[in-house]
Amino acid sequence: MISPLVRIQREDFALQDEIDALLAGRADIGAVVSFTGLCRDEAGTLAALELEHYPGMAEAEIARVAAGAAARWPLLGLVAIHRYGLIRPGEQIVLMLAASAHRRAAFEAADFMMDYLKTRAPFWKREHRADGTLGGWVEAKTDDDDAAKRWEQAP
Repeated sequence: MISPLVRIQREDFALQDEIDALLAGRADIGAVVSFTGLCRDEAGTLAALELEHYPGMAEAEIARVAAGAAARWPLLGLVAIHRYGLIRPGEQIVLMLAASAHRRAAFEAADFMMDYLKTRAPFWKREHRADGTLGGWVEAKTDDDDAAKRWEQAP
């Protein structure tokens, strides 16, 4: 079984650099699925998102869920990078890479991991509005919770 790579960092990441690192020296990978989450401007009302986490705990929890994904699907690589700090509209927040011999496992594992990150990962988001006011902490959306429920069933 693979050892997923989990990083929580303030600095930005480069998609191609992360894919290149995942593929380095590998000829057994037939599919890499990537998802990059970006900060939206919410129709011009958002100046930034502030993302907070508990260092150490967040990495351990994401690594635990990623190991579960690696056990559930025949993955050859899994990378989860999540940023924290003040993220402005258009900037990257999260990167998920899932690699396997075939596409289906990579798609499903990446989808599973993103549903987890959107609903249960130990991050807190607060809006900084374009008008200069500070918004409240953002709750998970019902649609995100509903999407995550499908993974509760056995594969």
